Amino acid sequence: MPDQAPFISLLVAFGNELRTAGVAVGTGDVNTYCAALAALDPTDLVDLYWSGRTTLLTRREQIPVYDRVFRRFFLDESDDADPIKMTLRASAASELEVELPSGEPAGDDQDDEEATLGLMASDVDVLREKSFAVCTPEELAALRRIMARIRLTPPRRCTRRTAPAPAGRRPDMRRTVRETMRTHGEPAELFWRRRQLRTRPLILILDVSGSMSDYSRSLLQFAHSTARAAARVEVFCFGTRLTRITRALEHRRPDDAMAQAAKAVFDWDGGTRIGDSLETFVRVWGRRGTGRGGIVVICSDGLDRGDPGVLAGAMERLSRLCHRIVWMNPHKGHDADFQPSTLGMMVAAPFVDLLLSGHDLRSLEEFAARLPELG
Repeated sequence: MPDQAPFISLLVAFGNELRTAGVAVGTGDVNTYCAALAALDPTDLVDLYWSGRTTLLTRREQIPVYDRVFRRFFLDESDDADPIKMTLRASAASELEVELPSGEPAGDDQDDEEATLGLMASDVDVLREKSFAVCTPEELAALRRIMARIRLTPPRRCTRRTAPAPAGRRPDMRRTVRETMRTHGEPAELFWRRRQLRTRPLILILDVSGSMSDYSRSLLQFAHSTARAAARVEVFCFGTRLTRITRALEHRRPDDAMAQAAKAVFDWDGGTRIGDSLETFVRVWGRRGTGRGGIVVICSDGLDRGDPGVLAGAMERLSRLCHRIVWMNPHKGHDADFQPSTLGMMVAAPFVDLLLSGHDLRSLEEFAARLPELG
């Protein structure tokens, strides 16, 4: 189309710049780049960056060169820029304002260090300890971009099976004898075996009732990042009943995953029955082996309108089924001497191995750091 021609010529020029910088970019790659942006917003810095990175690069070593050329080509603030570039720069500035919330104004000599493409500057450190409940929509959007890069390492357990290893406690007699026969009875080397390691399953059970409305979407975003970053992850939501949303979170785009999860959960922002929901998990999913020997993470404020006896029984059976129970209560905050005041938390506290807050990004990063130690 005629109104798209300036953007096409600009993308072709960008491909030429990459080729000059040493990146092997062919005509077909540029055509794919243009086709990808046809379905996106060419004035959106994020769409412009990632569509080019996924279509024009073939090796990981080319990423630093691509980032350098992209910043020079699209974010150069020279006065002789054409109107199309100025439009893209305005979009880039708007995007960076979302990712870099306003703090103390940085000097001109620090702009290149703070405005790193697709990453957050030091201003985001302030947001890491800001509760999700008091964040603006722009700040929540910036936090979700950081949250998408959190990588969890679930703990591993030793299995009964063994595997060949350079060193171990158990000698590999079969392999040792076999190698000895090849050398006519002269043992040349002693081989060993050790027990195999298997990743423990990780189960996230999120409270999406009305009392958790300020935190539920951020915790669901964290669950989406966890499910994409770690293996053997199951995600459930509950209000008055339990709903499995693992399949809904398989979508690559977070917005699509959130939409599918919202369709699956019928009691969003409703009442809370923690005991009945955990009882359903143990009775239905526990019998299938889900959570057996795993790490169960319950994200809830403990406000329960159900029978405390049902919650106590469900927590007792759950503690026998899984390896560790982690409870995230947003009301804990950064209080090291926090004592539960809600009836649900007081009933569940004896069965909880680790109590965290989960009310801000810093607490989620703390959980990610402490997760490997729970094995």
